[in-house]
Amino acid sequence: MAILKIYETPDDMLRQISKPVEEVTDWHRNLIKDMFETMYDAPGIGLAAVQVGEPIRLIVMDLQEPENPDDPESPVVKEPRVFINPEILESSDSEVPYTEGCLSVPEQYADVMRPDRIKARWLDENGEQHEQEMDGLLAVCLQHEMDHLEGVLFIDHLSKLKRDMVLKKLAKQRKLQKKAA
Repeated sequence: MAILKIYETPDDMLRQISKPVEEVTDWHRNLIKDMFETMYDAPGIGLAAVQVGEPIRLIVMDLQEPENPDDPESPVVKEPRVFINPEILESSDSEVPYTEGCLSVPEQYADVMRPDRIKARWLDENGEQHEQEMDGLLAVCLQHEMDHLEGVLFIDHLSKLKRDMVLKKLAKQRKLQKKAA
């Protein structure tokens, strides 16, 4: 397993439209392992293959939610999930704001409006098909990661003013990191 390079905005890689996976192979399963290792190391809760330089319709996610949300000392439950060729079959008319961040737009966050419920279909790492209704963080995260497959970043959902503010903060952060190095 290996930690992969995560491409960051404004890299053109992130604007590519990902191609469907024709057949799930051992190469894909190895990429999945590397993507999970990369995502956990970053740390993050979702990662699309295009973010690590492979423009294919493949996503890994693990919400890593606490066993007991009311107890700050509660252990985190890992539930790694793989989505290959995901598609949204239905989405609710009602949208909710959710504060999103992205490993490709490091340490920047903004509220994004998304449908609060979706029904999705995808293949897992064994090529088996799944279908599930989702809400909450799972629905938001899958929609966010699926945007990557279309070359869309969460900042693209923001007004020009808010997007420019986020990009300015990111540029300032990068400048400070270079000075510190």
